[in-house]
Amino acid sequence: MTAPRTPLIVIPARLASTRLPNKPLADIHGLPMIVHVWKRAMEAGIGPVVVAAAEPAIVDAVTAAGGTAVLTDPDHPSGSDRIWEAVSRLDPDGRHDAIVNVQGDLPTVEPDTIRAVFEPLGRPGVDIATLAVAITDEAERGNPNVVKAVIELPPGQRIGRALYFTRTTAPWGAGDHFHHIGLYAYRRAALERFVALPPAELEKREKLEQLRALANGMTISVAVVDAVPLGVDTAEDLDRARRLLAPR
Repeated sequence: MTAPRTPLIVIPARLASTRLPNKPLADIHGLPMIVHVWKRAMEAGIGPVVVAAAEPAIVDAVTAAGGTAVLTDPDHPSGSDRIWEAVSRLDPDGRHDAIVNVQGDLPTVEPDTIRAVFEPLGRPGVDIATLAVAITDEAERGNPNVVKAVIELPPGQRIGRALYFTRTTAPWGAGDHFHHIGLYAYRRAALERFVALPPAELEKREKLEQLRALANGMTISVAVVDAVPLGVDTAEDLDRARRLLAPR
């Protein structure tokens, strides 16, 4: 299994957020949030970037900024399905051998973080890569909204194999717990296989899509990074993003 060489970054986005409606178009210093995410992904410099949009308004915002966007079925059950539709339409000949999924609500994500999620795909046998951060806030360990990645991580290493993902506190015993970050990099064939699989029982129970891959024998590698990027889910998060991105 050779290392992927031609990644494509895809940013799924839709307007139908329950907690912050129309958030991809939320203004942050004169630009829609989705454009900030697109710019960050471009700065990563690992490959072309496309926004997989559920609505024409998102396509219009991205293209007005000089980016590439494709309109996808608004009824997709997940961002992974939206991404695969965009990839299939934009690259039917399979020129891109890896797909990097950057969430559309991360306007402050560092380009280095995007590069970090792609790195583990260079290792033999890795189907999917993702990220995690060591938990330092004790309250996060028991918070079901903080997804934990259970990783077999050799001492002194920053990349390990995912054994499980859960909303409970795991694993048992002394040692680090890891906060999962929902950025992914897929070998193209792995993404194609993944979206064709039915939801797994543990996936439905934990409400964690990545468990479908583990349940079907796919290998997920996890790179440990230093910080959780700000995800904008509420008006308060949006205010914080505006402060972080304020011109200096």
